Amino acid sequence: MQKQALITGATSGIGRATALRLAKEGYAVIATGRRADRLATLRAEIEAAGGRCTTLAFDVRSEEEVRRNLSPLENIDLLVNNAGLAAGLEHIDLGDTRDWDAMIDTNVKGLLYVTRVIAPKMVAAGRGHIFNIGSIAGTEAYENGAVYCASKHAVHAISQSMRADLLSAGIKVTEIRPGMVETEFSEVRFHGDKKRADAVYDGVEPLTGADIAEAIAWAAQLPAHMNVNDMVLMPSQQAGAYYTHRKTKQTTL
Repeated sequence: MQKQALITGATSGIGRATALRLAKEGYAVIATGRRADRLATLRAEIEAAGGRCTTLAFDVRSEEEVRRNLSPLENIDLLVNNAGLAAGLEHIDLGDTRDWDAMIDTNVKGLLYVTRVIAPKMVAAGRGHIFNIGSIAGTEAYENGAVYCASKHAVHAISQSMRADLLSAGIKVTEIRPGMVETEFSEVRFHGDKKRADAVYDGVEPLTGADIAEAIAWAAQLPAHMNVNDMVLMPSQQAGAYYTHRKTKQTTL
């Protein structure tokens, strides 16, 4: 039977790249996200390359939508909890509570809702691998990022507890914690301000969604007795949340 991979937030960035990479590895992909048009484009690309892809358009922030769309699924071998976002970059006294709600509802509650539906199916089958996409912000809090960092600290703690909870069932749990990855992430954080978003990567060659997808594909193919608990992936110019070496552009006269 062909293995199946369920990927949330597959309309862009890491999620989209992971769907393409796992399809290349022979997985039948179930790609989810809020933008049906982008899911349709992804499905066409995977099928054009000879793969299989099913798409489900819904919002992980809604427990009812999650249950309605995911409850019918069976035989999920690999779950990638990727749906997430950062919104806003202000001091705590200036933060927008709507941004806070979006981050907590997506990054934390959405991950939990999806896992609550899929994990019992994996336990019943006696196999499965769950990937949670965290962040270096899950262990390094930084200025202006209180709620985003809190949400990713939650993902880090949930991943550790989830691994313990599912250990006896033979379910692997891997947390991927990237540093700077150039996707739509910064545009979303700055509410569409592309100039401000592009400035985040000035002088740095960041990671790409494809880089993260490659790491997931590698960890997913390890032997049954091996698991990667926690993987921190950084651009070579970044050592931590506060340590980034930015190269200045050379000018010629």
